[in-house]
Amino acid sequence: MYSDFEVVIGLEIHAQLLTVSKAFSADKAEYGNYPNTNVSVISLGHPGTLPRHNKKAVEKAIRIGLAFGSEIEKYNKYSRKNYFYADLPKGYQITQFDTPICKGGKVKIKLKDGTVKEIRLIRAHMEEDTGKSMHDLDPQSSLIDYNRAGTPLIEIVTEPDIRTGEEAYQFLSEVRKTLRYLDVCDGNMEEGSLRCDCNISVKLVNSSKLGTKVEVKNMNSMSNVKRAIEYETERQINAIIKGEKIVAETRSFDALRNLTFSMRSKEMVNDYRYFPEPDLPPLIISDEMIEKVAATMPELPEQLYQKFISLYGLSSYDAGVLTETKEIAAFFEKICTECNNYKAAANWTMVHIKGYLNENALEFGDIKLEPEKIAKLIHLIDSGKISNSAAQKIFIELTKDNSNNPEQIAEKLNLLQTSETSELDKWVDSVLEKYPDKIIEYKNGKIGLLGLFMGEVMKLSGGKADPKITSSLIKRKLEN
Repeated sequence: MYSDFEVVIGLEIHAQLLTVSKAFSADKAEYGNYPNTNVSVISLGHPGTLPRHNKKAVEKAIRIGLAFGSEIEKYNKYSRKNYFYADLPKGYQITQFDTPICKGGKVKIKLKDGTVKEIRLIRAHMEEDTGKSMHDLDPQSSLIDYNRAGTPLIEIVTEPDIRTGEEAYQFLSEVRKTLRYLDVCDGNMEEGSLRCDCNISVKLVNSSKLGTKVEVKNMNSMSNVKRAIEYETERQINAIIKGEKIVAETRSFDALRNLTFSMRSKEMVNDYRYFPEPDLPPLIISDEMIEKVAATMPELPEQLYQKFISLYGLSSYDAGVLTETKEIAAFFEKICTECNNYKAAANWTMVHIKGYLNENALEFGDIKLEPEKIAKLIHLIDSGKISNSAAQKIFIELTKDNSNNPEQIAEKLNLLQTSETSELDKWVDSVLEKYPDKIIEYKNGKIGLLGLFMGEVMKLSGGKADPKITSSLIKRKLEN
């Protein structure tokens, strides 16, 4: 019966812009400071105070528009969005109503089945954030921290092109990744610097009539966005089947109980009584300013993804992993400037470097290891001077002290491979003497036992035995 229905989803993403000061005042825009210390008479809305534009916030908004292929509005007006919450000190929010700085645009997402879908954007507009209410610190009262009030925000609004929780998850992931590449938002949903509201409605398949829209707020992770959509979809379909009316309302998501619950009836646009902000002059953006911002744009994830496949010959999977963050991509590319074994460079970045960071709860910015040292390590392997197991030992030493050279470490730890037949002969003979019964099994057709003999020789030699020569020597001795 669920197949008779189709869910229609639109997202509103609020991203805090990475600026030193707030949107319309010189107050610090920092997370985690002592409550109510990053405030002033301007951000608190005292009478007689005047806001002013933040140029850096405008430049970052333009970067976002250029990244998503939006049209940049040249003539920008601000409006007052009037509503009262305790965490909105002025009693209104300064925002863009009829002249969003970014119009249109699109975001491509890749789904699990490999298909690519485009999600269209309606707009992205600039505004200021509210303060923060805390209801769990005092049993009798709600506490207010106004540090966040006035922090510059960009709100990205999609067309209702999303159909599943999975699509919403992938869209949010792609947007967050792009914002991080652009250095405009850190994308930390747990700290509230990236927030997502979902507008969800259900209609009959092939019907042009949309269902009643319900907004779900307060989701602090991408997985919770997916879960909230899946729950709300099922709730609305079940209600329709029972003949119940869907109410236009704002709901919240309870992650522990995995359900949404009603907060308040949904406000209409006219409830906000928008009118032009009288204290801010129109913001005029010139072609010169747009060109200047465009000249600073980095290579974006999709561009790097295609580049890694076409230029470095990587698989779609490898290219996807290496473009997860700009730090990973940059590290890999620096290795490639010193080494043309691109597959090995990719493997070292994805497996060893990322593995080390994950084990030690570090970010790429925390690691002191130079990509050039990894390139030298790959050269040593490719030239037959060290084995893969020896390379891993050298890598561990490099993470402890990056001032050393990989070859110097190999010499110090006696890891340089030897191809001296006399020494190899001793190691091979010692292993074969240890396993006379395995030799018989090998001669009776168990060819896979060659791996056992190889492993034992490598262990005995401490990884110094040349694998190719060792393998050939073992085979020759077994056949004789």
